[in-house]
Amino acid sequence: MNASPTPPADNVRRYGPVESGLPPGDTHPYRSGAWQPQVHEFDAWDMPVVGTIPDDLAGVYLRNTENALFEPIKRYHPFDGDGLLHSISFEAGQARYASRFVRTDGFIAEQNARQSLWAGIAEHPSTAIAETGSGARTMMKDNGSTDVVVHQGRALASFYQCGELWSLDPVTLEQSGPTQWNGWFPDGGVSAHQKVDEHTGDLLFFNYSATAPFMHYGVVDRDGNLTNWAEIPTDGPRLPHDMAFTENWSILNELSIGWDEQALADGYWSNTFHRDRPARFAIIPRHGNTDDIRWFEADPTFVLHWGNAYEDGDEIVLDGFFQHNPACRGIERPAAEFKGFESLDINAFESRAHRWRFNLVTGKTSEEQLTDTVTEFPMINGRHAGRRHRYMYEARGAKNLFAFDALLKRDVDTGAEELVEFDPGVFISETVMAPRCGSTAEDDGYLITFASDVNTDRSECVIFDAAALAEGPVARIELPARICSGTHATWAPASALIDH
Repeated sequence: MNASPTPPADNVRRYGPVESGLPPGDTHPYRSGAWQPQVHEFDAWDMPVVGTIPDDLAGVYLRNTENALFEPIKRYHPFDGDGLLHSISFEAGQARYASRFVRTDGFIAEQNARQSLWAGIAEHPSTAIAETGSGARTMMKDNGSTDVVVHQGRALASFYQCGELWSLDPVTLEQSGPTQWNGWFPDGGVSAHQKVDEHTGDLLFFNYSATAPFMHYGVVDRDGNLTNWAEIPTDGPRLPHDMAFTENWSILNELSIGWDEQALADGYWSNTFHRDRPARFAIIPRHGNTDDIRWFEADPTFVLHWGNAYEDGDEIVLDGFFQHNPACRGIERPAAEFKGFESLDINAFESRAHRWRFNLVTGKTSEEQLTDTVTEFPMINGRHAGRRHRYMYEARGAKNLFAFDALLKRDVDTGAEELVEFDPGVFISETVMAPRCGSTAEDDGYLITFASDVNTDRSECVIFDAAALAEGPVARIELPARICSGTHATWAPASALIDH
């Protein structure tokens, strides 16, 4: 692998390429178009800008992407791609960009072998060439490609089916390997969607597996000390994807989708939606243990992502995205080569903003649908995480593709929705909210996203005033290359970063 820099322009340094074995003219829907992979890494500064980068914007926007490099052993799924992180940091009206592959053990092994070694999500584990793997399923590659957060001044890239937390400098993306806390890390790994409480510095996390006790919950404080590690005894092997928290409580879930236990016994991994199984919520004091869990039940569903939670008197309020069609009923199934791809269109799940209320005195749950609009991938002002919020910033799914073609600002108090649509062929990233330096209002800040135009083969970082979306972007920063679609992003204010 050639790692020497070759600067094609005075303000850009390009590294690579990394090894790639994909065929020329690849037409696979998740290795072309919006998902066209990259083989180079970049550093860039003084990039072309339309408009003005705000001088009261300080911090870093991080975006994780799944990037295909090799033909699969049998069948490729977009979540099998290697993690490729993109960082754009802001200070005093200037921006700096970097991109780096997350150099997991699996990435390095496949680069050396110049081929896929692990079975992907759409392949049976027995097809793997490598003898060992990690994740919630054995024989899988931990690719660090799903989520990213910043804790203790480090970016932590994670895998959605449980793996290591791969540590990088959030600005330069210089890497320092897997994270440990005073020499300890869970044997079962950590799921994507850890949560960072900006007010306390706590990192809240969970993992899950196919064997009892099926789920664990933990807390690491701002100094890197593990303060809690508790079993969450669900009724069976489930597929929790996200969690939420308030000032005093953490919310884990046992929803109505889980591994099919008979299939597991037969050596297969198949998830099933159980329409007669209520959604269950484990509400545990942030620093509590298993005996402190309060269980609540609600209507059967699956929720991919939660927006936020907060305490309201005797109740905990939880906003998330209720799937009205989690089994994708009535959705046309694609050819065998693309089995399961119908569920990659987030519209198929009919996910709508929803509110649950858990009464800690009566033990009762109440819930309500907040909208008829189908969206997902919510973000909020991080200062309101675990506290009362008014706004959520969401993504609209492109038709028949796992990609986003619009962003929506939701006012959960009034029900108002403000939609920003992008031109056909332009796909955006999960959109973060970056509070303006010195801001006091919840939407006093900027919405930041990466927009990739497959028509012109370009990507931009697009910045909106969060309180004035209708006025259009305040700045559009041209990136040195088009980036592929992916899953999650985060915003870390300057105060959360290592001193550069």
